[in-house]
Amino acid sequence: MIARPEGGPRIVVGVDDSAGARCALSWAIGAARLRRLPLLVVHAAPLPPHVSAAGQLGCGITEALRASGAELVARLLTEVSGGPPSGVELTALALVGEPGAALVRLAGDDDILVVGHGTRGPFSRLLRPSVRLHCARRARATLVCVRQPSFETLLEGLTVPDSSPEHVQGSRFRRLGRRLRLPL
Repeated sequence: MIARPEGGPRIVVGVDDSAGARCALSWAIGAARLRRLPLLVVHAAPLPPHVSAAGQLGCGITEALRASGAELVARLLTEVSGGPPSGVELTALALVGEPGAALVRLAGDDDILVVGHGTRGPFSRLLRPSVRLHCARRARATLVCVRQPSFETLLEGLTVPDSSPEHVQGSRFRRLGRRLRLPL
């Protein structure tokens, strides 16, 4: 377990390369600032089945997974808050193992565990189990599941100085639609 300053509570957030994880990280940074708690950002990469079946742990695959996890955490912090957030005591951790089990192990009774709420279907869950559901069933910590905002919520948040039809169909909305992969 990661040592805590003075044994107090902290916010533990699990991240991967998804929109839900970005929203969870953003929420966790805000909660850490608001509550003045340390933030632990965790990326856990599952070991590929062919590697664990063959017993090839010594061939550098785990080191490569940890290194790519550390790069992912740094990139997500840059995307979400422009780098390490100011005013927050931050620790980043890249692990190799099942993400749900790793988060449950790391989050103690007095911690706040933050995960993203994905939108995968049942077939995808068969191939890769839900981290959110694993944490909901087994975590001792307070669990916060952060959903990414809907497209309508994002549109409401945009302020448009001119509401003429030509301006509404301008490039700002087209770029947003392409980024979210939605037809406009």
